[in-house]
Amino acid sequence: MFEQTFKNIDDKLWKDAGCSSELDYVEQTSWILFLKYLDDLEKDRQDTAELIGKKYTPIITGEYKWEKWAAPKTKDGKLDHHNAKTGDDLIDFVNIKLFPYLKKFKGDDPNTIEYKIGEIFSELKNRLQSGYNLREVINLVDELRFRSSKEKHEMSALYEDKIKNMGNAGRNGGEYYTPRALIKSIVKVVNPKIGETIYDGAVGSAGFLVEAFEFLRTGSSIGTKEARLLQEKTFYGKEKKSLAYIIGIMNMILHGIEAPNILHTNTLAENLSDIQERDRYNVVLANPPFGGKERAEVQQNFPIKTGETAFLFLQHFIKILKAGGRAGVVIKNTFLSNTDNASVSLRKQLLETCNLHTVLDLPGGTFTGAGVKTVVLFFEKGAPTKKVWFYQLNLERNLGKTYPLNENDLADFVKLQKSKADSENSWTVNMADVDSASFDLSVKNPHKQADSALRAPQTILDEMKSLDEESAKILKSIKAML
Repeated sequence: MFEQTFKNIDDKLWKDAGCSSELDYVEQTSWILFLKYLDDLEKDRQDTAELIGKKYTPIITGEYKWEKWAAPKTKDGKLDHHNAKTGDDLIDFVNIKLFPYLKKFKGDDPNTIEYKIGEIFSELKNRLQSGYNLREVINLVDELRFRSSKEKHEMSALYEDKIKNMGNAGRNGGEYYTPRALIKSIVKVVNPKIGETIYDGAVGSAGFLVEAFEFLRTGSSIGTKEARLLQEKTFYGKEKKSLAYIIGIMNMILHGIEAPNILHTNTLAENLSDIQERDRYNVVLANPPFGGKERAEVQQNFPIKTGETAFLFLQHFIKILKAGGRAGVVIKNTFLSNTDNASVSLRKQLLETCNLHTVLDLPGGTFTGAGVKTVVLFFEKGAPTKKVWFYQLNLERNLGKTYPLNENDLADFVKLQKSKADSENSWTVNMADVDSASFDLSVKNPHKQADSALRAPQTILDEMKSLDEESAKILKSIKAML
């Protein structure tokens, strides 16, 4: 039922002139879903308060309650068409009254649901231009329920699908989506524990935090104390872009974290020298954006100056880890071998201050729509690297939208990583054998023979000369025939 409802919502959004892409569909679905979620959350809280004889004070009041403007009901529980706003009346109410009201909720404590309400509605706007389309979308969303854990689980899975579709749609969508199979495997290898703090400074759609939450929730015995710890003091993130921030918040909420500790801020605007021990985390899980170019003033926040966004994030992650802290970070594979000063300096810093124990080399096509090749760096802060275990993921198919990466593809990596055993696709490099000037860590599988030896320059020149002579003969014969 929920799946069909989501499809119907997309159909309605597609018809509206204000929505032109998958990004718009996810954004608009998100704010309406969020308000419906809030309505169900308030009902649950009120029921709980009544059971223990307490009075509940609602967050949303008056004409702004869902049951007042979005879904007023008749006595038999059906939509009250006489009181349900539609057309221009609905658009005017949402744009002129509802959004300004919700923006005012932003208070002093970013860890409250009230703060998230104010933050979210300060960052987006209603894009639907037709009040009739908006009415149809609201009616569809009103059919959804967030009351039981089963309902929330189904909703979260469908929302993940929407994020995935957005990632596959091109434009900037891909930066919000990391393949979930890869995230799950990274989480398994890093192996976070209940009681540790987990951080993603480039949170995007919050995929890493969501999967870490699922990993901890299902892999351990959870009591009331542990459940509260997971809710309030485990998962932390920062996100610069408004749409990604909203999607990340909504994704975590749908997975069961009521007031996600995600800040809407530019992580790289923070000076590394300002990070204190109280700011550090036990675990970092992230896929920072790569290929971006940061301004000179942002680069001044880092000891190693570079315009490459991902390299700045890596410096940030190393700094913000606690001693003994663990990380799994996706980065372009060129980081391992680039010869520019920033790359060499950053590799040196990583290898001297952290134990880079594992490098996972991913095939092209892992990230749909992105042509770059990537690796995953697994490291622990506090001791220098003595040896690095490499695993090269070699698949018998080309990855893409039709054949995406799956968990079975990574099962051998996850299994072998525990013992760091040698195999056809894995090997160990001792730091004593690495060039101490360049710190080059190029992925060179010693178990794979090159397809062919490099030809000598003179051989190539001779072949080019032969081809030129052959072409000249062909042209001469063509002219003779004319």
